[in-house]
Amino acid sequence: MAENPTIRRALISVTDKSGVAEFARALEDEFGVEVISTGGTARALEEAGVTVRAIDDFTGFPEMMDGRVKTLHPKVHGALLARRDSEKHMAEVAEHGIELIDLVVVNLYEFEKTVAKPDVTFADAIEHIDIGGPSMLRSAAKNAAAVTVVVDPADYDVVLAEMRENGGATTLATRRKLQRKVYATTAAYDTAIATWLAAQPLPGEEAPEAEALPTSMGIELEKVEDLRYGENPQQSAAVYRFSDDFAALGSSAFPLVGAEQLNGKPLSYNNYLDADAAWNLVREFDQPAIVILKHQNPCGSAIADDITSAYDRAFSCDPKSAFGGIIAANREVTLSLVEHINENKQFVEVLIAPSYAPDALELLQKKKNLRVLATGGVGAHAQVEVRSIDGGMLVQGVDEVSEDPATFTCPTDRKPTDDEMAEMLFAWRVCKGVKSNAILISKDKMGIGMGPGQPNRVDSALLACERADDFCEREGLEKGGYACASDAFFPFRDNVDTLAAHGVTCIIQPGGSIRDDESIEACNEHGIAMVFTGARHFRH
Repeated sequence: MAENPTIRRALISVTDKSGVAEFARALEDEFGVEVISTGGTARALEEAGVTVRAIDDFTGFPEMMDGRVKTLHPKVHGALLARRDSEKHMAEVAEHGIELIDLVVVNLYEFEKTVAKPDVTFADAIEHIDIGGPSMLRSAAKNAAAVTVVVDPADYDVVLAEMRENGGATTLATRRKLQRKVYATTAAYDTAIATWLAAQPLPGEEAPEAEALPTSMGIELEKVEDLRYGENPQQSAAVYRFSDDFAALGSSAFPLVGAEQLNGKPLSYNNYLDADAAWNLVREFDQPAIVILKHQNPCGSAIADDITSAYDRAFSCDPKSAFGGIIAANREVTLSLVEHINENKQFVEVLIAPSYAPDALELLQKKKNLRVLATGGVGAHAQVEVRSIDGGMLVQGVDEVSEDPATFTCPTDRKPTDDEMAEMLFAWRVCKGVKSNAILISKDKMGIGMGPGQPNRVDSALLACERADDFCEREGLEKGGYACASDAFFPFRDNVDTLAAHGVTCIIQPGGSIRDDESIEACNEHGIAMVFTGARHFRH
């Protein structure tokens, strides 16, 4: 067998017909390739002037069962799987009158698009499970030593170029590359079907049996782009998007990966990490909100009646740290907001928001390096997140502040006022986005003091209070009157004593320490109202 067999016969059966007629005409006109085809593909090729041999003529057996059975035939799979270097195989090919197929061009029924339709029925979804297509792809790819298999229309020109250079043949290296793409495609296709079926109720069920996370999980990733480098220049990196089937596990409707970039140079690895953290946090709020994030921590956060006022308040929290940060908005970015960014001379790495007013975008685009991302909406968080670890992956439900304040308890003598409760709820949401151990000090719905990532909570509390005091001094405000949120319980009363010394009047925390009584006693001594939520929000 020649190392690179000449392509003499091709089987073409595609759902995505873009470019296929031109490809088939080139095969026929330039190389004299015989084209076998099925159903709608055959009609499209014939209309384009390609001479087509029908599949039933090739197999000697009619298409049947509404097209469910047409290529599932020994003459098709024998033609694909026969080893050209095997005398036994070639003898059997001759004995059974099998005509070898050298090229297969197949893409699959659009199952994912079908099940994404809101009115899809179970029966319709089942009919869009391709059987013959994956079978042909697998057979052809298994025999890549001799057979060229194309699953992606983007590879038509690659194949033609090689045939032109090699007298109508392709190289083994290219056939192996195409082989890899086939099995990645069929694996993703089967995963999409399995994931969708798992979400469908069985007969007699109103809903499928609850399973927080599936027993097995196939995650198909599609590369979006290579990045210049990772967290550091010596690390290679790329960004990938989840395939559509992963959406069944609760992907966000308006994710970061998928946002439209309207301006600026490509995002870096660290840009993606920070933009994701900022975007996830700003979506915690129903009111107009701004989060300014730096190195995975919200150095500025605020809500207001309008998005520009929210920005002004968030920026005032820590102007020094805001330099070179990420801005996330949960409302359309207006011209006035952009003007205020410029007036502050704030250098911004990334601005992410659902949309932009035309005049705001025009002004933003004058800064060539500013990365501007439009998500198209806000919507709910994703429901599942994954992290790689050595040898595997961690999968968990995405953390969000969903606790009902009606379930909170107040163990202290003094109960919070309505204003204090509203302030604590703001701080509680922002604190979720601060690295653990996390303390967040707020005043007037602004995150003015942040204590992130310290190995003990007292240091986090002290750091947060010092930053809050700096804010008040900078803004000419009286220190104190602060609300405090802690992402986890206080292990000792020294946390409360530190907070009280800096003017904290109310605290929200999960509770649950074996020394809660000591913290409660300290609050009572200092006149602090403390609320237990019963839920923690670690962020590592």
